[in-house]
Amino acid sequence: MKASLGLINGKIISAVCATALIFGFSTGDLMAARHPRVRQVNRRFENQQDRIAAGVKSGALTSREAARLENREANLKAQENFFRAENGGHLTLQEQAKLNREENGLSRSIHSQKHDAQVQNITPKSEVGQRLENQQDRIAQGIKSGSLTARETSRLEARETFLRGQIASDRNANGGRLTDAERAQTNGERTI
Repeated sequence: MKASLGLINGKIISAVCATALIFGFSTGDLMAARHPRVRQVNRRFENQQDRIAAGVKSGALTSREAARLENREANLKAQENFFRAENGGHLTLQEQAKLNREENGLSRSIHSQKHDAQVQNITPKSEVGQRLENQQDRIAQGIKSGSLTARETSRLEARETFLRGQIASDRNANGGRLTDAERAQTNGERTI
C-alpha cells in the first residue's frame, strides 16, 4: 500500500513539475505559491476581483470606477510580485501586513464606489446601449474567471469610458440620437 502511494505521489509530483515547465514556472515558484502568506494574499486579491466583477455586472460600478479600482489592484499585484521576487517567491510577515493594509483600503474604495450615486446604465434602450452592456458583461466574466488581469481590465474599462463619453457627446450634439454614421462608427462598422 505504501509503495503504491509513493508511486501515486511521485506521478503527481512529476505531473506538477511537467506542468510547471510547460508554463515556464520553476518548481520553486509552485512551491512558493503554496506558501500560506502567498495564498492568503492571493485569496484577498481574488475576492476583490470578484467584488469588482459583481459591481460591473450589476451596474453599481461605472466603467470609469472599475478602471480606477482595477488599476489600483494591478499596482498591488505588481508590488506583491516585486516582494516575492526579492524573497525567493515568499512574502515576509511585514510584506503580507503591508499588502493586507493596502487591500483593506481598496476594499473600502470598492464598497464606497459600489454604493455611491453613480450607476452604469444597465437597461440599454438602443442597439449601441445593448452592445455596451454586452461588453461590460464580458469584462465582468473575464474578471470573475481570471482570464483578464487587473491591468487588462483597467485598459478595457478606460476604453469603455472613452467610448461612452464619445456616444454621450454625439447624442448631445444631435438632440439625443446618434446619426447612422455615428452608430456605424461606434459599432466599428465601415461606412461607404
